[in-house]
Amino acid sequence: MATSIPNSVSRKVYPFTALVGQEEMKRALVLNAIDPAIGGVLIMGHRGTAKSTAVRSLAALLPPIPDHPLPVTLNLGGQVEERTYRFSSDGYPEGWRPVPFVDLPLSATEDRVVGTLDIEAALVRGEKLFEPGLLARAHGGFLYIDEVNLLEDHLVDLLLDVAVSGVKVVEREGLSVRHPAQFVLVGSGNPEEGDLRPQLLDRFGCYVQIETITDVKQRMEVVYRSEAFRTDPEAFGKAWEKKEAALRRKIQRARALLPRVSIPNGLLRRIVELCLRLEVDGHRGEITLARAACAMAALEGRKKVTSEDIRRVAGMCLQHRLRKDPLDEVSSGDKVREAMKGLFVGSTP
Repeated sequence: MATSIPNSVSRKVYPFTALVGQEEMKRALVLNAIDPAIGGVLIMGHRGTAKSTAVRSLAALLPPIPDHPLPVTLNLGGQVEERTYRFSSDGYPEGWRPVPFVDLPLSATEDRVVGTLDIEAALVRGEKLFEPGLLARAHGGFLYIDEVNLLEDHLVDLLLDVAVSGVKVVEREGLSVRHPAQFVLVGSGNPEEGDLRPQLLDRFGCYVQIETITDVKQRMEVVYRSEAFRTDPEAFGKAWEKKEAALRRKIQRARALLPRVSIPNGLLRRIVELCLRLEVDGHRGEITLARAACAMAALEGRKKVTSEDIRRVAGMCLQHRLRKDPLDEVSSGDKVREAMKGLFVGSTP
């Protein structure tokens, strides 16, 4: 018997579909919501361009997830014990909880990120005490880091490793803890305050550069909607309910369709040729581009990837992988568009 998935419970969060402009950022986030294996999103741009609002809004738009307890394996000197942890799901139907949105502050310590072990209790009294950290709380949802370019490198390395593996192992003084930590990692920052090292840039699936909107009508619309939401968030949310529900259904259908989506061999060959033209190091470029193109096709309700799917996601998947020197700037996407000329014309079987 199929399990009925409830809609999102109303929260006073700005509607995702009410965001003005920034289409590439919204597309990157939605594709990662469809397939977290794409590898997360790094959003770089001016302050006040709705970066954190977009991530929080998408998490609120998505349907609640099953309220399964978090399984944790504790190992003290060969003595293994299985435990489970539950997190708050106030206001949600029994058996469900909201898609987690965890905001990681720059001041966070490693213990707060990975969890806290009571070493004294373990070694002296043999008690296995573990307080889950932010990685555990983000399981099944989004982990967001504002100003990720200012976060200490060892923490960024740690987060990216866990985002790829989906498992966190904490080891302290003979005590080890292992638990799942599958989430979409989203980082944002202002490039004027510094960028990430090329090795770390490459680990993010998608990279999006956004700028302050310059169109007068769009900027006016930003003000109108912002004030309407501030004045009466409940009424504003209801006004966007239909569009939110339509996008939610579209994402759910895309998730269900994704396993059946394929890329024609000819197009996959051209994806590889594109990465060779751009001299992309390693193989993350073509892997990420293929996954994003499949998610794009699923979002459009198709089982086969087309050239247009690849064109729409190639820039966000590859532009940050072209930087060879830490002093170089990230490509604006022009190099990717130039390299695609003649490669993706119609669908190739």
